[in-house]
Formats: sequence, C-alpha cells, structure tokens
Amino acid sequence: MRMKPESLQHDFDNVFAGIRQVREGFKPRLTPREVGIVTNVSTGIATLSGLPGAGYDELVRFRGDLLGIAFNVDEDEIGVILLGEYQDLHAGDEVERTGRVMDIAVGDGLLGRVINPLGKPLDGKGPVGGDQRLPVERPAPPIMDRAPVVVPLQTGLKAVDALIPIGRGQRELILGDRQTGKTAIAIDTILNQRGQNVLCVYCAIGQRASAVAKVVANLREKGAMEYTVVVVAEGNDAPGLVYITPYAATSIAEYFMEKGRDVLIVYDDLTQHARAYRELSLLLRRPPGREAFPGDIFYIHSRMLERSTHLSKERGGGSLTALPIIETEAQDISAYIPTNLISITDGQIYLSPTLFELGILPAVDVGKSVSRVGGAAQRAAYRAVAGSLKLAYSQFEELETFAKFGTRLDESTRKIIDHGQRIRACLKQPESQPVSMIEQITVLLALTANLFDAVPIEKVEGAEQALQKATADIPADVLGRLTSADKLSDDDRKAILEIATHALVPFQPTPKPKPAPGPKPAAAPKSTSKPKPAAEPKSAAKASP
Repeated sequence: MRMKPESLQHDFDNVFAGIRQVREGFKPRLTPREVGIVTNVSTGIATLSGLPGAGYDELVRFRGDLLGIAFNVDEDEIGVILLGEYQDLHAGDEVERTGRVMDIAVGDGLLGRVINPLGKPLDGKGPVGGDQRLPVERPAPPIMDRAPVVVPLQTGLKAVDALIPIGRGQRELILGDRQTGKTAIAIDTILNQRGQNVLCVYCAIGQRASAVAKVVANLREKGAMEYTVVVVAEGNDAPGLVYITPYAATSIAEYFMEKGRDVLIVYDDLTQHARAYRELSLLLRRPPGREAFPGDIFYIHSRMLERSTHLSKERGGGSLTALPIIETEAQDISAYIPTNLISITDGQIYLSPTLFELGILPAVDVGKSVSRVGGAAQRAAYRAVAGSLKLAYSQFEELETFAKFGTRLDESTRKIIDHGQRIRACLKQPESQPVSMIEQITVLLALTANLFDAVPIEKVEGAEQALQKATADIPADVLGRLTSADKLSDDDRKAILEIATHALVPFQPTPKPKPAPGPKPAAAPKSTSKPKPAAEPKSAAKASP
C-alpha cells in the first residue's frame, strides 16, 4: 500500500512545527560551576587549590566518580579526605564542588543487606533501595525530645542481664584485650533480639574481611539478617571510609528510631576508628596531642554516641541503644581512648583475659563492670532474684584469693566459696546460645535459694540445662507476671522453687544409708576362781642356803 504524497507532507509539517515550537521556547542558561585543581595526593588525602566557595564537610567530586570530604578549609588550599581508591588520582586533575554534604540512603530496603559507608552493596544482591537520604553527620536530639530509659534490652547473657543490665536507649561500652570475646557478646545480643521487635545495625570498622564474613555467616545461619543491617569498612579500605563508617551506620539506625522503632547498633570497634582519624589528622598536619591523637578525638566519639537515646512519645517513642567496643592493651583501661569512652557512655562491660584463659565464658569481670542507667530499666523479677547475687559473687572472688594460699577456712567461709563456685558455673554460657528471660530468672532464683549448693560442681552444667527445660512446667499466669513489670510475689517464688527443686533432685547425691543396728554381742562370763599366784623367778630358786 503506497502512502499519498499529501499525507506524508502533512506529517512532515507537523513534526517540523513541533521542533520549531521547542526551539523558540528554549532559553539557554549559564550554570556556574566551581572547578579546582589537585595540587598534591598523599595516603588517603589530597590537597586542592581553587574552590573558593567550598565549605567544611562539603562533598567534592574527582574524575572517575571518586568522592572526598573537605576537611581542612584554609585560606589558600583545601585538605580533602578521599573516600575510595585513589591510585588513578594525580596532581593537576580537576575537582568540582557538589554543593552537598556526605549522605547515605536509608530505608527498610537495607534490612538484610551488607553495604559500605557509601551505600554500595557488598553482598552481590544487586543495588540497594532507599526511601530517602540522610546526612551522615546529624545533630543529636535535644534534651527536651528525650525520655528516660525504662525498657530493658535483653542480651540473652545471664551475667549481663542479671548483674549489668542494659536499657533501650542506653550506651554500654564493651572493652577488653584482644581475643577476649567482645564481638561474641555483641553478636549474641543481636541474636537474642529475634522476636523482640528490635532492629539491629552491625558496624564493622577496619575489621579483616574474613572476620566480617564469619559474623555475617553466623547471623544468616541464625536467621538474624532479617532484622539486621551490616555496614562494613574493611581494614584495607581508605582511612576516610573507615572514619565515616560509624556515622553512616548511626544515620541508618536513626531513620528507624525516628519511625518509632527500637534499634540496637554495635560499633566494632572504635579503636580502629580513632586510629584512622589520627592518621588523617597527622597527614593533614593537624597538631597532635596525647598519644599523637588530635585534640578533638573526644568530640568525634561524643557527638556520635550522643545520638543514641530514647525519644519521647511526641517524637515517636523510638530508641537507639549503642554497644561500642574498645580494645585495651595489657588490661590498661586507663589509656586515652578507653577513658574517653568510659566517660562518654553510661557504663561498661569489662572482659578479663584471666577469666578467658580459665574457660569462664563470657569472661565478664563483675567487679570492673557497671551499668549506670540500665538498673532502673531492669524488670522487678530480675531485681528480686539478682539483688544479692552480685554481692555474694564479689565476696566469693575475694575469699577465693585467700583460699589459694592453703589458708584453713571455717565452715561459713567454706559455704561462701562453695556457693560462689556454683554462681560462677551457672553464669558460664556457650557462644551463640542466648538464654530466654524466663529461664534466666528460674536459674537465678534457684541460685539465690541455694538449691545448687547440694549439686556437685561437675554436675552443675547438666543440672542447669535440666532446670531450663523444666521452665515449661511453670503456670501461664506466673509466666505472665514474670514478663510484666510486676514484682515477684511470695506465691510465684514458691511455685518456681518447687519446680526447680524437683528438677534438681536427680543431680543431688543420694545420702548413704546408715547400717541397721544389730543384736548386741553377749558379755563374757565372769570367772569365780581365785587367780593363781605368780611363779617365782628362777633366780630365787637358786638362792644359797
């Protein structure tokens, strides 16, 4: 079918008329663009000239989509920390302003994902979807927008929940030497939030890739990645990426908190963060202070941890609980960075390498650990059963030192030591096996009632497992009062102790039966004959006449 020339000409006329209309309506506009020049490139930083309008913390863009943050804004030059691979960056390259600060995508699409602080995926599951973008540096909520910490955050660890309780909205520091189980406590806490309506953010700062992969595999195996976001800056990443990682993770957690959710964030660990900031500061010629750290090292951690809080009902009632981790050297908790974090946070959990070497896990040193806020949020049932537990355990640790010298102990001291040994045995717990609140309260109540004292020390572990299984027999009404804020009544205590006593009977030694009394032996008859006189000695018979 051939088209008529008239219709084809009509179509051309319409197309050209439209083009003419768009051309006449177009008004070219000039867009100003500030471009600077890279004058020097060093390890993780670059120095720029130009960009007179750049501000502090502004994001700048290099060729190849490499980003940087304006860190030193001087009169003649700008010091920039680089956020990525900078091998292809050279002096003389162009750089331009972006007009915005560093931000990151946030939203429900991040749950279950592993990303870097720039929001790029590291798990091979495609691009990450976000509802909006938030700056990584945000001001902390004002005091009037905050509410007291009143709801406990259960870690699933008996030693922590009973003796060093944590509340939702609290900042609890975890510190100890290398390889003492600091990350294990944080991961166990994340695993215990399953079914507790708490979202989690795990922030790995300067960690080995193999260690991070192990943590992510553990979270996936236990089903915890469904409610967890993992933000990672590996040890071989640029120091600028390591520096912004905890701030980016905090912004992700704040998004959920402002939506009225309860969030837990783990910083693992801030020692690497402080070292990365020290490296950047020294490279940018900032004056060093104590231990070569810059003078504002306290401020970079305090402004970040102050963002963790419990919001008021008018602000949605969400909470952000922070568990920062710090590595000590040779058990020195009075070093610069540990003392900074101790003064910033609301308490600390100290892990002792001595206890770790003895196999007492988690290796929590009760004497050096404290929670300044969580005690008010601890459930009444915990306070009733754990009130005297810390004192009895501390007395045991003091007396155990003297008992090692072979000192002769009286009966009361021996009972304190035996009771303390059973407290220590019951507070031990395998990794990645959190204990529910009901099981914890039952075990602690049996401990305070001295029910474990009759169990041999080598059978305490099996007795504790049997007691945890026996909690299924606790009446439903008693369970309801245990999980509420009500105090533990005498009837509830009696009902739980009856179940505990019955569960521990098989592990208690059976007393040896006493021999039955037999018939008394007959008495020997008395002799009535007179005793014979003693024989004379032979020497007397041979006497001379």
